[in-house]
Amino acid sequence: MTKIVVDGTEVDVPPDYTLLQACEIAGAEIPRFCFHERLSIAGNCRMCLVELKGAPKPVASCAWAVRDCRPGPNGEPPAVSTKSALTKKAREGVMEFLLINHPLDCPICDQGGHCDLQDQAMAYGVDSTRYGENKRAVEEKYIGPLVRTAMNRCIHCTRCVRFLAEVAGVPDLGAIGRGEDMEITSYLEQAMASELQGNVADLCPVGALVHKPQSYNVRPWELNKTESVDVMDAVGSAIRVDTRGREVMQVEPRINEAINEEWISDKTRHVVDGLRLQRLDRPYLRENGRLRPASWAEAFSAIAAKLKAADPKRVGAIVGDLAGVEETYALKRLMTAIGSPNLDCRQDGAAIDPAWGRAAYTFNPTIAGIEQADAILIVGANPRTEASLLNVRIRKRWRQAPLAVGLIGEATDLTYPHTYLGAGPETLAEVAGGKHSFAEALSKAERPLVIVGQGALARPDGAAILAAAAALARDIGAVSEGWNGFGVLHTAAARVGALDLGFVPGEGGLDFAAMTQAGALDVLYNLGADEVEIGAGAFVIYQGTHGDKGAHRADVILPGAAYTEKSATYVNTEGRVQLANRAAFPPGDAREDWAILRALSDVVAKRLPFDSLTALRKALYADHPHFAGIEQVAGQDVAAAVAALAGLGGQPGSEPFRSPVLDYYLTNPIARASRVLAECSGLARERVLQAAE
Repeated sequence: MTKIVVDGTEVDVPPDYTLLQACEIAGAEIPRFCFHERLSIAGNCRMCLVELKGAPKPVASCAWAVRDCRPGPNGEPPAVSTKSALTKKAREGVMEFLLINHPLDCPICDQGGHCDLQDQAMAYGVDSTRYGENKRAVEEKYIGPLVRTAMNRCIHCTRCVRFLAEVAGVPDLGAIGRGEDMEITSYLEQAMASELQGNVADLCPVGALVHKPQSYNVRPWELNKTESVDVMDAVGSAIRVDTRGREVMQVEPRINEAINEEWISDKTRHVVDGLRLQRLDRPYLRENGRLRPASWAEAFSAIAAKLKAADPKRVGAIVGDLAGVEETYALKRLMTAIGSPNLDCRQDGAAIDPAWGRAAYTFNPTIAGIEQADAILIVGANPRTEASLLNVRIRKRWRQAPLAVGLIGEATDLTYPHTYLGAGPETLAEVAGGKHSFAEALSKAERPLVIVGQGALARPDGAAILAAAAALARDIGAVSEGWNGFGVLHTAAARVGALDLGFVPGEGGLDFAAMTQAGALDVLYNLGADEVEIGAGAFVIYQGTHGDKGAHRADVILPGAAYTEKSATYVNTEGRVQLANRAAFPPGDAREDWAILRALSDVVAKRLPFDSLTALRKALYADHPHFAGIEQVAGQDVAAAVAALAGLGGQPGSEPFRSPVLDYYLTNPIARASRVLAECSGLARERVLQAAE
């Protein structure tokens, strides 16, 4: 630690800290535009100037390390002043310089209310300027449907360029020209390709880049803010849902160092319009081949009549990818009371069984733990599209110190250098047998990490592939004291929670594929499963939020609440229990999902023993205590689970692995209802076609 005096206060800081960080530890506020804690240092804006004793002029505190400060003539600690007259004059001069070409359109600027330039001009600027020349004008640029440009406002902080190049790994933006002629551009004025591009608008301190779908629609002081979690994938990113009245207006990231740091994916951010389009807002009942609006009493009566007439062995229930733990638990209790063993949550047919142990289906190293790995093998996954923020962690680890990353599956751009090993199980067998050159990198690593994706598990030989991957992890020492280097990467927010509940076939029960076959069941309860074809013959009860594939097949539709409209528990791919809070209310007659199941249980004479969400959670925590540990990952014996998986054996096939995410932007009914994401999907398909030509 190094001593330094800031405004008369002596503090101890690590020598590799910058003066800006040291000043903040001492309680001093340092203005900045270009500096950001998660990006490289640029030193562009000079707003962070401070007076350093002995220095001939003010220094940029963001780019000056504490170790570079000279002590006093008698060995006194370096002294920094953040409030001196020299510092004040320097900051006023920098602000005056930055505003020479700024349009000063604050009253009509859609960045108003969260503009760093506006705030710091009030705090550190002056009320006049010495420059009377014409302001610079910059032509606006098209960079895609998600970010709108107003480049007259740009102060060349280059945050956007550094984010895309360093964090996202897709250099969509850059700078051309010098001095006054410098411009931030996409070079050929084409849409940005990164699935994280919306974060550049969050980073922009002046409103040169803003979120196009929300532009001029809302002011920040109009919004009610609710902390929640994302369900567009299984990462469980921390988000804030902003509402105005009954309507969700925008989704913003929250800082969570363990998961998403402070970034979110574009699908998470811009699915907002899908929450209000194509919504189910009343029950429907199919009569004479057509769906008609019905009352709740009519819908429940029709369901009760079918259940009463059906053999419990020919009644089943399936759960989709967006269901919360509470409604899944209520549905399981109801099916158990009816006497049905036909339950399944594995919509994609993944070969995962809770009987193998919880560590057999969770991402055991944790997302933050990726930064400790020194070799990574990815089997049957494309983390860039399946779990964008987890992919960011892998890239972050690679940037800290390049490491060996191997990919078995579809060849793709992961945004960081990696070795493409092969397409399928045969390559995995070669690596496991030491016949592949990458096997040496894994065996030499102290903390190797094996990631198994759903592309390897959601196939007939999935169990055999999981066993082979676990055996490889065991043989290379991926699981040892202090390191759990074997993890399963999920794509569905509901999957781990449902597996924790044991929502899988009971003794003699049918699995997902068998239940959806024609004539397999008399009654099928579909809780939000919209990515599956259900065969003819069954009476289908669909409970969900949108008029998607599940609703089209249904005989009775029960309108439920979206993830922003209910308080629900989700478990992410790590096994971390998270709480989504209600930010808005369901439209029309739609109700929270657990409440629908509770009301239905009365009508079918199988009353569930809870009348409130609190009572439901009390019963849930009694049956499954780990759900009470919000934001915690329950401890588990990973070594035992890996050993059990390795002992499963089986013969893998030869078919290549295929990622389950065919279209990153349209993976669930909310996303498919979004016009913004539909446009993004179209642009992504165009890029694929252009690349193929």
